[in-house]
Parts: sequence; C-alpha cells; structure tokens
Amino acid sequence: MTTFQLHLFNGLYLAVLVAVAFFTRATVRRIAGAVAGGVGFGVVALGIIAFGEKVGWWHMAITWEPYFVTLLMAGFALGAFIYLITWRIARRFGWRGLAVAVIVAAVIGPPRDYWYMARFPEWGAYGPGVAPVLAIAATYAVMVVLGHGIMRLVAGPARADRLARRSWDAGSGHRAPIGITPPRGPGR
Repeated sequence: MTTFQLHLFNGLYLAVLVAVAFFTRATVRRIAGAVAGGVGFGVVALGIIAFGEKVGWWHMAITWEPYFVTLLMAGFALGAFIYLITWRIARRFGWRGLAVAVIVAAVIGPPRDYWYMARFPEWGAYGPGVAPVLAIAATYAVMVVLGHGIMRLVAGPARADRLARRSWDAGSGHRAPIGITPPRGPGR
C-alpha cells in the first residue's frame, strides 16, 4: 500500500463520515465518540496485524515508519462512520441489532479483504488454510464491539440519546411512566 493510496482512502472515508454524520443527525459528542472508537480499534488493529504477520496468517506491505502508521491510524479514525451506523442500529433495535451487526461484519469481512488482496496484490497476501479467514472474521467482530463500546463510553448509550424513541412515542401501547408526561406534538 502506498501513501498515495492511503491518502485516497482517507479522503474517501472522510467524505463518507461527513455524509453519514449528516444523514444520522449525529451530535458533535457522538461524532467525537465514533472517532475515539475508530482510534481505539486502530490501535488494536495494528497489534492484530503485527500478530498475524508473526504467526504467518498474512503478510501486509506495511512500512512501520511513523508517517505511514499515522496515515493508517487516520484511516481507522475516519472509519468512524461505521460506529455512527451501529449507533443508529442500537438506537432502533437495541443489543439484538448490534449482535446482528457483529455477525454481518464477521461474515462480510473475510470476502471483502480477500477481494482487496486479489485486486491489489501489492498490498500483501493471506496464508493458506482457514486460520486467516477466522482471524479476519474475529477482527471484524472486534472492530464493531470495541469501537461501538468506546463510542458508548464517550457519548453515552444510544437509547439515552435525545433522538432516541421512547416507548410511549412508538405506538407500542405502553403508557408513560407515572409522573412523566409524554410530549405533545402536532396531531396529538
């Protein structure tokens, strides 16, 4: 991977982050939490990459020099759009939705990475066997769980967000707790 390619991907990730932040109506605190989640996962991912190299699961064309690693970390931080999406999933579907997101990431991750390596063979190669596939799947699961967890620590739980739906607003038949008056809006 070249520095030009990293700049290109970081620019793409920045554009996606801005679009996702706009469409999810994320607050500054939520965006900061998502970026912190991206940085936290980035640190862990660099360790996973180094470990995978050591045990022979893969070989990545990474020059472990400060400028290059800084660009990689910027890419992980800009991948914060993933956590803004998981925030909306958690807000709408709760922990079950997050569990599905983890499974989807673990299933989609290996084919995605193998496609990238086939498309850009100069980036590296995966070792033989099922171990690299399982390691990639586990890495994607860790990406969702760790990044979302860090975002939750920084910005709070999705259900407590000011945009979160209350059970008495959702038409679920539940009444507001005693002493709490449901908000009145147009047509109510």
